[in-house]
Amino acid sequence: MRLLVTGGAGFIGSNFVRHILATRKEMEVVNFDKLTYAGNAESLADISCDPRYQLVRGDILDREVVHEILSAVQFDALVNFAAETHVDRSIEDASPFLGTNILGTHCLLEAARRTRLARFVQISSDEVYGSAPAGESFTEATVLDPRSPYAASKAAADHLVAAYANTFGVPAVILRCTNNYGPFQFPEKLIPLMIANAQEDKPLPVYGDGMQERDWLFVEDYCRAITLALEKAAPGAMYNVSAGAPQKNLTVIRTILRHLGKPDTLIRYVQDRPGHDRRYALDSSKIQRELGWSPQIVFDEGIRQTIEWYRSNTAWLENARSGEYRNYYDRHYTRREETFSR
Repeated sequence: MRLLVTGGAGFIGSNFVRHILATRKEMEVVNFDKLTYAGNAESLADISCDPRYQLVRGDILDREVVHEILSAVQFDALVNFAAETHVDRSIEDASPFLGTNILGTHCLLEAARRTRLARFVQISSDEVYGSAPAGESFTEATVLDPRSPYAASKAAADHLVAAYANTFGVPAVILRCTNNYGPFQFPEKLIPLMIANAQEDKPLPVYGDGMQERDWLFVEDYCRAITLALEKAAPGAMYNVSAGAPQKNLTVIRTILRHLGKPDTLIRYVQDRPGHDRRYALDSSKIQRELGWSPQIVFDEGIRQTIEWYRSNTAWLENARSGEYRNYYDRHYTRREETFSR
């Protein structure tokens, strides 16, 4: 079986590529990635010599190259991880999000349609639903209500995927997942940022009052869900994927501090994100019922494994925190009020 993975050098994508090659010995994977600041080829260095794996550098916005790749090899499926993902970056400049997340998805769908691809899996986000009221978990039938430029771009991509499935018969599946965490996550995201700063006794920047709720899913659990959807989901299906245990950001941060033996005094409250969604929560009973998936890693164990991974991979972390990351950190934490007052 031949699989095209777009954005496979990113956080979830690289974990999925490693997972699928480890668990499906008959699988061959072509990883098509632009290798931007968050797409790191080093994240797959351990499998770079595997004859079943190939990295091709390219942009999903390049229609000719995308069509050429899908035409040159008879792929059995495509999994689209390629995306601009950080909400704060989308608030600074939405243009890259509209390009990659919407127009890039359109390029992939057109190529999939023209080559009669047998399976198209779109990796979406819980943020397309907007902020969940206390005690409520969104289902797949919930009307989309994106509240940030990032969320709007992902919602638009979902609509495109559904439209191509309905109009052209593209056999597409959409997965909407809650926040992932685990190895190889780019360190501007909450959990690796807190781990990296706490290890160096640097301040831990907490947005607003830190009482926003997120439902954290260990990335390996999500990789299992994607694999099941790839192999078993009916064309046109849509699934929410979640751990089912939302918790406040402050609780997550204090758990990290506890594991590292660091004091809560490292916490520093900073200006909140404009339009910050208060709570995300998804009902994942559909994928559990139809595909037999369930989360296996509880948060305390997952965060322990994640901390140990970053402790053991200091070279990867330092490389990731160079260049563009330094610029981002300065804009969003050293000069945060200035950045969001424009």
